[in-house]
Amino acid sequence: MRAFVVTGPREGAVQEVRPPEAGPGQVVVDISRVGLCGTDVEFFTGEMAYLHQGHACYPMRLGHEWCGIVSAVGENVDEAWLGRRVTGDTMLGCGHCQRCDSGRHNVCEIRFEVGIRGGFPGALAEQLAIPATALLPLPDDLDEVAGALVEPGGNALRSVRAAALSAGDRALVLGLGTIGLLAGLFAQAQDVEVHLVDPSDRAREFAHTLGFPGVWETTDIPALPWDAVIDASNASSVPALALELVEPGKRIVYVGLAGTPSMIDTRTMALKDVTAVGILAASAGLSGTIDHYAAGDVDPRPLVAATVGLDQAGDVLGGRRPAGSGPGPKIHIDPRV
Repeated sequence: MRAFVVTGPREGAVQEVRPPEAGPGQVVVDISRVGLCGTDVEFFTGEMAYLHQGHACYPMRLGHEWCGIVSAVGENVDEAWLGRRVTGDTMLGCGHCQRCDSGRHNVCEIRFEVGIRGGFPGALAEQLAIPATALLPLPDDLDEVAGALVEPGGNALRSVRAAALSAGDRALVLGLGTIGLLAGLFAQAQDVEVHLVDPSDRAREFAHTLGFPGVWETTDIPALPWDAVIDASNASSVPALALELVEPGKRIVYVGLAGTPSMIDTRTMALKDVTAVGILAASAGLSGTIDHYAAGDVDPRPLVAATVGLDQAGDVLGGRRPAGSGPGPKIHIDPRV
């Protein structure tokens, strides 16, 4: 089958590789759509921390935001999965440690991460083998675009849940990539007053088209009491800004990752009596995201700027937007093209 394989920093190409087989407990999925995200870009450029920590190495196959159709099942897998439209969890825990047993498989010490950690091949290919336990069925009326946006949506939904917002509260989202925008949409669906911040003119202009009235540059954030601040940026200075802005006794959520260490003053955190929550992975938010998408509470599809074939994956990972792209932050790959 065809797959995009990254062989080194800024080196990758479509290759013919052996198709996956459904081992015991696994299925094979024919991939319909794959989203590219900032993590994929960091692997492509060689900046991703896992490459330097021994959790990942080249060659590798990226792709953890995906949807498709189950085409084969392995031993001990219910054949009812055959033909089902699905997406899946990125985090594959060992299944028997204390963390996995307590529902924290996303931080299992020996976990695999699809297309990210431990050499588990990702979905940037025509097919993907994955444990059936990681699958989530997609409703028939949820299209491929939304299906491949469930994974980033899960991160965003977990961030909003962690912010502990109530109707009428005021939230500030820092960083207008896919997760930041989806967090804003989920919060807005809960009747929260949402304000967004990003230094990019293009990102702010696009956010206005989604119906967010309060969209600001970093330098002109209004002096309002923020019941929660969600940091979905990749700037090392923003975590400290979030702490500065949040209302005393309220919550900060850190879901964005900077390429260099971020510094915050824990004295400020203590003296403001602030709760800070870190978010790793969509796992606990995946099913809820599907429910929200299916109900129409949140429509993620406008965030997709273009859909291209596998042959253009390297260009996108290298920072080039496809010709005719819309204003949204997300590029999708259709391996069938």
